Amino acid sequence: MSNKAPNILPKNNFRYIAWKNSLKKRPPPWNRGLNKEINLSVKKISQTMKLKKIDNFKQWREKMRQTGVIRNTNIPFNKTVKLAILTGMILGDGNIYKFPRTENLRIKLNLKYPKLITYISLLVESIFKKKPLVIKEKDVNCVRISLYQNNLSKRLSIPSGNRHKQNVGIPHWIWENEKYIIGCLRGLFEAEASLCVHIPTGTYNFAFSNTCPQLLSDVKQALLLLGYHPEVRSNAIRLRKKNEVFQFKQLISFRDYAE
Repeated sequence: MSNKAPNILPKNNFRYIAWKNSLKKRPPPWNRGLNKEINLSVKKISQTMKLKKIDNFKQWREKMRQTGVIRNTNIPFNKTVKLAILTGMILGDGNIYKFPRTENLRIKLNLKYPKLITYISLLVESIFKKKPLVIKEKDVNCVRISLYQNNLSKRLSIPSGNRHKQNVGIPHWIWENEKYIIGCLRGLFEAEASLCVHIPTGTYNFAFSNTCPQLLSDVKQALLLLGYHPEVRSNAIRLRKKNEVFQFKQLISFRDYAE
């Protein structure tokens, strides 16, 4: 007879089956459903293990990292057009929140753009290799796309916290390639732009609105680099020429999610 512990035997082994059935008869552990926030005993155990630098899950974590179950969040993202689009979307309608053990990316989108919600959800999933939560906000007509992961701000080159107070602009890597600039502008305009065309009066207005001075300045500079003639306002950058409005709309595939 094998001297191996039953829990490491093959699942069709009679000893493993008997051991598995015996677990059903055991009472639940005393600390089931408890954590250090609500139970003093669990809190004391946690503090003791932390003080003695005991890590019960170290071997498990290493194994999960090797098998890819736990992703290495220290590796920078590959610079791609998709990442540039997501970067623009985050700068426009998103934010990164920092917590003691992780970070949280949130992007809020209006419910009247269901195709955009689907497009951005799939974009987030393809970049982070993790499906985000898509949650309807209470009492408002918007959806929150949310994802938790470590080192988000570092890998995205977007600081956590209030970007308007920090006067955050377009990350440096975007300026390295014209395709990245176009992708980032697409994300920004999808998030915070409006396109108004009034044929009777010949009025054309493609406006990106924001209150961050550096971001407005960067959007103006990006449009100039692409050969456009933006009109500057205190809280908006606008294209007003008919040809430029339609050409730029086509360039960034504005409101087109067929890809």
